Amino acid sequence: MSRRAATLTIASVLVLVLFLVGSLMPVPYVALMPGPTSNTLGTNDKGEPLIKISGAGAPQTYPDSGHLNFTTVTYRGGPGNRIDLFTALRGWLEDDTAIVPEETIFPKNESQQQVDEENTRQMRDSQENAEAAALHELGKQVSTQVVVDQVQKGKPADGKLQPNDEIVAVDGTPVASVAKVTELMAKRKIGDAVELTIKRSGKEQKIKLTTVASPDGKRAVVGVVLADDYKFPFDINISVGDIGGPSAGLMFSLAIVDKLTPDSLTGGKFIAGTGTITPEGKVGPIGGIQQKMIAARRAGATVFLTPKDNCSDAMAARPDGLRLVRADTLHEARQSLESLSAGKGDNLPVCSK
Repeated sequence: MSRRAATLTIASVLVLVLFLVGSLMPVPYVALMPGPTSNTLGTNDKGEPLIKISGAGAPQTYPDSGHLNFTTVTYRGGPGNRIDLFTALRGWLEDDTAIVPEETIFPKNESQQQVDEENTRQMRDSQENAEAAALHELGKQVSTQVVVDQVQKGKPADGKLQPNDEIVAVDGTPVASVAKVTELMAKRKIGDAVELTIKRSGKEQKIKLTTVASPDGKRAVVGVVLADDYKFPFDINISVGDIGGPSAGLMFSLAIVDKLTPDSLTGGKFIAGTGTITPEGKVGPIGGIQQKMIAARRAGATVFLTPKDNCSDAMAARPDGLRLVRADTLHEARQSLESLSAGKGDNLPVCSK
């Protein structure tokens, strides 16, 4: 064999070995890609209305031929199912894929099951927040209370609090929302005593606990997951299957407002968007903005409602043909859509870098 042939043979073997190693070597990264996008004014996979308003006292609803799509991100990788090195390298070169550290999606010391459960809880909370925000926007009364959703084993609340306990007060200060409890607990230091007034089976009692450090060591906690329990004047059911996370809140709210008002918010246009929502209607940032915009444009959207804090990243990755409209609050987003529907969309809030 000539020296040239031997060199080529050795090089080929090395390339093959490198390929095999790369295809087998798992790396602690996750590939984020555009996920499904669904019309909140349409039907789900079962052919049922994605948002259904019914029950005693339910007002009349109105159809809309346009789209108000929420967007999602799908991923590959994660603990126990890591992507290989070549998949990560290929993802870095693809415009519609983001390669992020594994802990971005799966925090350390949390299992896949815990992450899935948290995403499910966030979706449920997002739906209730969206319903509350929409009804507030329409001037309807919504009452709320704070309830215990989960009690974490081995924490101070374990054995003292139970799921469905209502939290009435924190150290004597009345509370009616998870946000208020969070605000009060943020003032407590690790090791501080805290007295919770709870209502269980209709009876009030006081529970004294000593706070411990949160998993990241930055906050004082007692080991419970809380939820806002709303009392709505009629039934609003949102059915999206196994999709998780909080980022569809804005679009759920807009769809509820649209269904309960005679005029079309979309004007027949294909509008998509994203953003968390508070019960008061404030829009918050989300992750995966690039992938969500790509999914929306591929589905046919021409307008994309964007949370203010995502605007910089969105401007840098905006697909051609997709107009970004900044959404700071539900009320402002509603006003923007009404202007677009009326053909007066020249002076809408815009994203800027």
